[in-house]
Amino acid sequence: MSSWTFFRESSPRMKSKRSLIRTLHTLGFAGLVLLSCEPLVTDFRDIEDAVLYESSSKTDIQNSPDSLLVITWNIRFGAARIPWFGDSCGDRVIMTNSEVITHLDNIADYINSVQPDILLLQEVDVESKRSGYVDQVQWLLDNTYFNYGAYASMWQAQFIPSDGLGRVDAGNAILSRWEITDAERIQLPLRTDQGGLTQYFYLRRNILKTKIAVPNQNDFYSVCAHTTAFATDDTKQKHIQKFSQVLKILNDSGATFVAGGDLNSVPPGSTTDYCMSDICSGESFHQAGDDPEHKEGSYFNNFEEEPLLLHSLYNEYYSAIEPGSENSTSHFTHSPWNTESNNTTYWDRKLDYIFSSNSLFGGMTHQGANQLSDHAPVSAVLGLP
Repeated sequence: MSSWTFFRESSPRMKSKRSLIRTLHTLGFAGLVLLSCEPLVTDFRDIEDAVLYESSSKTDIQNSPDSLLVITWNIRFGAARIPWFGDSCGDRVIMTNSEVITHLDNIADYINSVQPDILLLQEVDVESKRSGYVDQVQWLLDNTYFNYGAYASMWQAQFIPSDGLGRVDAGNAILSRWEITDAERIQLPLRTDQGGLTQYFYLRRNILKTKIAVPNQNDFYSVCAHTTAFATDDTKQKHIQKFSQVLKILNDSGATFVAGGDLNSVPPGSTTDYCMSDICSGESFHQAGDDPEHKEGSYFNNFEEEPLLLHSLYNEYYSAIEPGSENSTSHFTHSPWNTESNNTTYWDRKLDYIFSSNSLFGGMTHQGANQLSDHAPVSAVLGLP
């Protein structure tokens, strides 16, 4: 889900942020940027090369598979179930290196036990202060059997002037047994419901598209996305539309693809407004006089047709979880952590998906991994042509 709303002024949890914003406005935005020889935050082109990785030691791979096991997983930058500031009503901002390594060890153990062939990851940190300066892409490659990886940053800043965050580099990654021969970072539209300063420091969400040299497959692609969660404008619609467009181009070309990620959208048929699930101590929604009446970016408040956003994807492609069962509690993938329920094993909605041009079977939501992230992995077996 991810709620990196560090400059949001509407939340009662943001007193220190409001103070910071007043300070920055006093200094002037130009003065802040001049403190650095280079821009504090990286801007990206619409399309550019993603960063390629290789494991420090290669493992043997099957030469001619007739199917692939694929997993998508938002790993919450190795924070596991720490009550984190911004997305779980907590107050932690920085983890120790040993905490991160312990959490990554557990994630790697789970990956190695399930043995996927391709892994789509969201919320992966690369040498960020908040996660002990660990390059999590390289670490996972070196501690699993995967041989190759690609990474596309959605938040790359030398310095985030909020709560000691400092250096941040976070984004999407794809890990593969087979060589990734090409990798593109495709920029998604920025939110338009933020002021200039907030937008400058905010996320640059993206789609990561890779071409993978799967044996006996001429054109095989994997696509990973992490779309907006909290926009109050039409950014979410634009993100899903762009994701759909990328898949359509691949499908029209005759390529085989598997795509997925944390789409931050509920499936067709959902009817719940999740404001109350996301509420933190001191917040109030849907009561007389509440301002705002809804939590920022809450489902249905800003876009009543939210449950229809993914409808075309279900219609046009194969899905890991069969249509009609995606609203079953057994396939919910997101777990809130708020001070009202404080229940770390409660899954409340589905936000994570896998779609493909080819048949998917054996779809599974790994709710047993409930202590490793606030998202459950989703897996499926992809039949190859």
